[in-house]
Amino acid sequence: MSLRPCLFLDRDGVINHDPGDYTKTLSEFTILPTVMEALRVARDAGFEVVLITNQGGLAKGLYTHKDVAEIHAFLGAECEKNGTPLLDIFYSPHHPSTGRSLSRKPGSLMVERACAKHGLDPECSWMVGDKQRDLDAASPVGVRGVLIGVNAPLLDAVHHILSQHS
Repeated sequence: MSLRPCLFLDRDGVINHDPGDYTKTLSEFTILPTVMEALRVARDAGFEVVLITNQGGLAKGLYTHKDVAEIHAFLGAECEKNGTPLLDIFYSPHHPSTGRSLSRKPGSLMVERACAKHGLDPECSWMVGDKQRDLDAASPVGVRGVLIGVNAPLLDAVHHILSQHS
């Protein structure tokens, strides 16, 4: 099996509008304007798409795993309707205030797991995040990163990646 390129994406502030604190429920989850087009462009270029997200509000008791599952099911359905299904979603429920975890970004465990589970090629893959810790989670695995502004157009980042992609 040949390894495949992947676009790893942070969630809050990259996929959906980040209000400045936690996105706790589906009613607070708003997909940003260029996301669906960006996913189409990435998929057309041969990239798989995997979501890699810290959900530290779980450890703080601000929302539940059921809330996260509802948001991710909605996002997955929207991506399916768009013809750009997500390959997978990895999330860390931990927060530094409640203890340390290797899975939480900037740790690389979620990216490592995705690559191993799905046969993804880190050297041909990219991580897009709105915080340095997103890129720091991908770098040890050999995945290049693009840092964007919070709630910035994902499509611009995807076009940049494709201009760099060999």
